[in-house]
Amino acid sequence: MTMGDIRRGDVRRRAAVVLGITGLMAPLAVALGVTPAHAASCTTTSGPYQKQVEKFLGRPVDGKQSAADCKATKAFQTKHGITPNIGYAGPVTWGVMDLMNKQKAVGKNPNKDGKCPVNKGRIACVNLTLQLSWIQDGKTLVYGPVPVRTGRNGYETRTGLTKVYWRNIDHVSTIYDVPMPYSQFFDGGQAFHSVGVSMWNPPGSHGCVNMTKTDAKRYWSLLKKNDDVYVYGRKPGT
Repeated sequence: MTMGDIRRGDVRRRAAVVLGITGLMAPLAVALGVTPAHAASCTTTSGPYQKQVEKFLGRPVDGKQSAADCKATKAFQTKHGITPNIGYAGPVTWGVMDLMNKQKAVGKNPNKDGKCPVNKGRIACVNLTLQLSWIQDGKTLVYGPVPVRTGRNGYETRTGLTKVYWRNIDHVSTIYDVPMPYSQFFDGGQAFHSVGVSMWNPPGSHGCVNMTKTDAKRYWSLLKKNDDVYVYGRKPGT
């Protein structure tokens, strides 16, 4: 056997391995409802919330997944850190959209139910159920409401009436070693602070009330040490 025969045999063996792997990938892609060429990009399968997602995104509402439906859903998932971002209209994606609808419906009257105290003067309110926060002074709305990202299951943001007890504009978490800009602590290690992810990014924080940088800066300017904080409700999924 010549060196050329050995090389040709090695090439044939490697080709067979590649073909074998490809053969294994094709059934997997079919099972996932995607074409092999786009296995990691877009599903062709209609999700259980297809019509609701189509309506939210302004797509034709027919309950049937199309390439355009998938592209729009995938873009929404990518923007808000929803995984897998393959354009599937599942419960997590619809849950985020449904929450957005409910937040929008609140308008400029976040304390309509009167659950956040109006006899404390300036107070920061957090509605876990709607993932909204605002600052009020008596019955006067000072700032907000703004979307927030609170504690995930197992790391729930604690409810009740507390006070801002410590502020650190350049705080870094000693537990997770991550920046927590504009931190205003109100309950142990739980604080208002800014993050660089979407407010609708699941599953949530490790207990803090995450905010956009813009909102965290405003909270920093509007609140001071010993101002009241009231957290109530229950975050969906906890």
